[in-house]
Amino acid sequence: MAVANGYYIHPLIAPVGNDFGVSGTLLGLVPALNQIALALGILLLLPLGDRINNRKLVITFVAGQFLALLAMATAQDFRLFVAASSLLGFATITPYLLPAYVTKRVRPDRIGHVTGIMTAGITVGLLGSRAGAGVLGHYFGWRSAYWVGTALTLLLLVILPLIMEKDEKLRDDNEPQQSYGALIASLWPIIRTMPDVLLAGLLQALSFGFFLALWLGIGLHVTSPQMGYGVDMVGYLALLAGTNVFIAPWSGRLADRIGAERARMLFAIAQLIGAILLIFAGNSLWILILPILFSNFGGASMDVANRTILFGRAPEIRTRLMTIYIVIMFVGGGLSSWLGTTAYAWGGWDAIVAISLIFSALIMGFSLLGLRLKPTT
Repeated sequence: MAVANGYYIHPLIAPVGNDFGVSGTLLGLVPALNQIALALGILLLLPLGDRINNRKLVITFVAGQFLALLAMATAQDFRLFVAASSLLGFATITPYLLPAYVTKRVRPDRIGHVTGIMTAGITVGLLGSRAGAGVLGHYFGWRSAYWVGTALTLLLLVILPLIMEKDEKLRDDNEPQQSYGALIASLWPIIRTMPDVLLAGLLQALSFGFFLALWLGIGLHVTSPQMGYGVDMVGYLALLAGTNVFIAPWSGRLADRIGAERARMLFAIAQLIGAILLIFAGNSLWILILPILFSNFGGASMDVANRTILFGRAPEIRTRLMTIYIVIMFVGGGLSSWLGTTAYAWGGWDAIVAISLIFSALIMGFSLLGLRLKPTT
C-alpha cells in the first residue's frame, strides 16, 4: 500500500496530460520529480531510522503521503499537481524503512528469504498500482485512483502503528549518540569502504530505470492510435506481471543458497532476454506479454539479490545502507522516467526498445563485475 502511491501515474499519464493540456517532456516531470524527490527524502530522512524509533518515523511519513495524495486528487493546476507529486515522493520513506526494520528481527540465514517476502509486497504495490489505477482511470476518471489511494493511505496510517514495536533498541547504550549532521556524514565512509554496496545501488538504478522507462513506454504505446487500447489494458498487463509476487520469495531462497552475486547474474540474463523479446512485440499485445514477464521477473529478483547483499552487513548500519542503495536507485529511476517519456515523444516505441536493450546490457556487464567485487570474508 505504501509503495503503490508513487506509481498510479504510469497507466494514467496520457489522461492526466490531456486533462491539464500538457505532453512530452513537460508531462515527464511528474514521475521524474517524484522519483528524484524520493531520493532526496531518503538521503535526508531514512538515516534517522538508525537513531529514532521507527514507529514514530512511519506515522510521520505516512501522514505526509496522505496529505500529498489528497492534494493530487483535488489539484486543478498542473503546477500544483507536480508539486504534490514531488511531496509524495519526498514522504515515501516507509517502504524502504520497513525492510531494514524487519531484517533486524530475523536470523542471518533467513535474510534472503525474508527480503524476498518484503520484495513481494513491493511488487504488489508496483504492479497493483498500475492495474488498479488503469481500471479505475478507464471507468471513473484518473482522479478516482488518487481518491482510492488517499483512502488506502489513511487505512495504512491506522494499521502500521498497531503492528510495529513501540520501543526498540537502536544502538548500544555505551555508544555516543551521533548528531544529525554526523549521521548523514557517516554515509561517505560506508560508500568508500564498501564498493559492493555502491555497485548494488548502481545495478538497481539501471534495473529500476529499465522498469520505469518500459512501463511508461507501455502506458503511452498501448493507448496510442497505433494500438488503440484504453488505460485499463495497461492495468491488465500489470496484473499478468503479478506472478512475480510468488517468485520473489523463491529468488530470496536462491540468493541464500548460491550467493546473492551469482543469483544476480541469473536475474540479469532474464532482463536481457526480456529486452531482446521487445524487438518482436511491435503493435502486438499478445507478443508484448512475454517480454513483460521476463523483464519483471528479472527486475524484482535483482532487487531481492541486491538487498540480500546489503542486509548481510552489520545491523546497526542497515538503514544507512538502505539510504545509499535507494538514493542511487531513485536518482536513476527519476532520470529514466524523464528519459522514457522524452524518448517516446521523439522516437515512439522503437526508442523504448532501444533504451531497454542498452539498460539490460549495462546490467549484465555490471553484474559480471559484481562477481569480482564479492567480499572474501
